[in-house]
Order: sequence, then structure tokens, then C-alpha cells
Amino acid sequence: MGMQVGERKGVMAEINVIPMADIMLVLLIIMMVVTPFLQAGIAVTLPKAPHGDEDPDINKESAVVVAIPIDGTIYVGRDLVSQSELETRIRRLMEARPLDQRVVYVKADNRVRYDNVVGVIEAIRSAGVDRVGLVVDPGKRTKRQEE
Repeated sequence: MGMQVGERKGVMAEINVIPMADIMLVLLIIMMVVTPFLQAGIAVTLPKAPHGDEDPDINKESAVVVAIPIDGTIYVGRDLVSQSELETRIRRLMEARPLDQRVVYVKADNRVRYDNVVGVIEAIRSAGVDRVGLVVDPGKRTKRQEE
């Protein structure tokens, strides 16, 4: 007949897996999208150079990357520094490293004035770093370029 006043239906005690899988997929997608931005530092439009060599060390967290966006400002990692502070900052970052690991990568926007880039490289060399890597966009190589 009908339900009595004090009667209850049984509680469903099983885990609903589909919403949990949806949440996990959304979190995975968010992590995949956000992770490159955490490592990349300051975004710049790199000059194209199809014959540039790829250095796997630039992707390490310990890599020192100096970025020069289109407005000519200077960033060490994500920190904004002035031209006068750059040498001191680089010297501090390099002092604990062995000589063979003292590398600074410079990634400048392709529209930045040449003298700004030269000034940054001179400051890095004044800090005692001989190995300076210029970061370029290798672009897509065609089969003809690889031969």
C-alpha cells in the first residue's frame, strides 16, 4: 500500500564514480594548461631560427633565464630588475654554482632594440658568466631543411 509516516527508503551507500572521474579529468586538464606557464616565466615573441640547437637544461627549475619583453624591461625569472641591478642579481645566483654550470639564458622579444640585448649580455658577462644562451623559436623544420 502506501508509505507509512515513520517509514524511510533505504540510503544508497555506494560511491558514484562518474562525477569523481569528471572532476579528476577537469583537474588534469587545468594542470596541463597551467604547468607550462609556471615554468615559462615572462612571455616574449622569440625570433625564429630553424637551426637553433635545443638545450634541455633550459627547462630545469634551476636554469637562470633573463627575459626582455617588447617594452625593454628586464626580468630574471619572474622578477623585474633594473639594468643596474642585473649584474648583482646574476652574480648572486651564480656564486654557489660550479664553473661548468654557470649558464644564463637570454630570451628577448624579436622587436626589442639590439642595443638593449647587448647591454643585458654585457651585464651578464660582467657578473662573471662566460656562457650565455640566446633562446630562439626553432619553428617547424621542413623535410628539406633537415637534409
